[in-house]
Amino acid sequence: MTALETPAPQAPLAEVGSLLPVIRVIPEAAYENPAWKGLAFAARDLVIYSLVVAGLILTDNPIAVAALWALSAFVVSAMFVIGHDAAHGALFSSKRLNSIVGHVMMLPSWHVYEAWVLGHNRIHHMHTVREGMDFVWHPTTPEQFAQLSRYKKLRHRLDWSFLGPGAYYLREIWFEKMIRPAGPQKWRSAIRRDKAIVASFVVPATIALAFLGWNSYGSALGAGWMVFKVLVVPFLAFCFVIGATVHVHHVAPDIRWYRRREWTKYAGQMDGTTILRIPRVLDFFFHQIFIHIPHHVDMRIPFYRLDMAAKAIKGTFPDVIDKKFSVRDWTANTKACKLYDFEGQRWLTYKQASDYLASLTPQEAAARLALCAERPVVR
Repeated sequence: MTALETPAPQAPLAEVGSLLPVIRVIPEAAYENPAWKGLAFAARDLVIYSLVVAGLILTDNPIAVAALWALSAFVVSAMFVIGHDAAHGALFSSKRLNSIVGHVMMLPSWHVYEAWVLGHNRIHHMHTVREGMDFVWHPTTPEQFAQLSRYKKLRHRLDWSFLGPGAYYLREIWFEKMIRPAGPQKWRSAIRRDKAIVASFVVPATIALAFLGWNSYGSALGAGWMVFKVLVVPFLAFCFVIGATVHVHHVAPDIRWYRRREWTKYAGQMDGTTILRIPRVLDFFFHQIFIHIPHHVDMRIPFYRLDMAAKAIKGTFPDVIDKKFSVRDWTANTKACKLYDFEGQRWLTYKQASDYLASLTPQEAAARLALCAERPVVR
């Protein structure tokens, strides 16, 4: 290099896809996780859950039961978020304590702890909004949707409506990713063990509640009702709440999904989710998990430090999505975000997708179908 030559400017790390510049602005205090604090939150949620269960056992008043069902959905979600934090190794410095608390707090949601660690930590977080990799609310393309059977089209319409998150989560996340698969060879023993742990909670609880129901109502129908109202409904209600929660975190007109070769860590974690501000009464149960960008930037941050990390990130990267959560916005998103055009990098409604396919020439349609055939159908 001569004296007249100057070195070419180096692109910022963020521009080439690294998360390091973001992680560096997060203060060390955001990683502090004293054991007493995590245990206090876990104990609080366990007490509320116990009171809800006791209330459901003791009452059949329709209004009280409906209110307790609604409360159960949120308290089981609260326990799940605690378990989720433990699964990330963020709740405690002790790996053993994270495992113990994580296993316990995920029992009311019937979640297999190690299967969750595999699917959530190692796949969803490592490949957020990446085509063919991130399985959580992975969008279907217009071409893929056109090839579905009538039944699967109807199921897709349900799943991606504002009424569908529970059915989607129950089938695609809980059953398909935790209950049904054995997992890779190196994970099979731990997953099998944790399935047994979940069964050791669900089966005895079912037997005990059936016994209580038989004694209370004097019939098999009464025994079934007790199991249904105390154990089954809270689980199903949780599936709806957590399914909707994950949807609002990763599906919106301004959240882009990336083709596999275009994806970067920076794009996935900074552009693939949001910071949503929810009312304090809801945050009591959701433990700040709606402040989702810092959680995706660094999974080691405990939930009660996420707002601290978010303020630091926004100070340097002000373009991140940070807005007040609105049920109206969420329902609007479920109407606008049905299918995804990876080439056009846009969400489409079913009508827009149909019009788009109709506008293609036969040659373009054939090319798009060929490209579609190369992609896995992940829903």
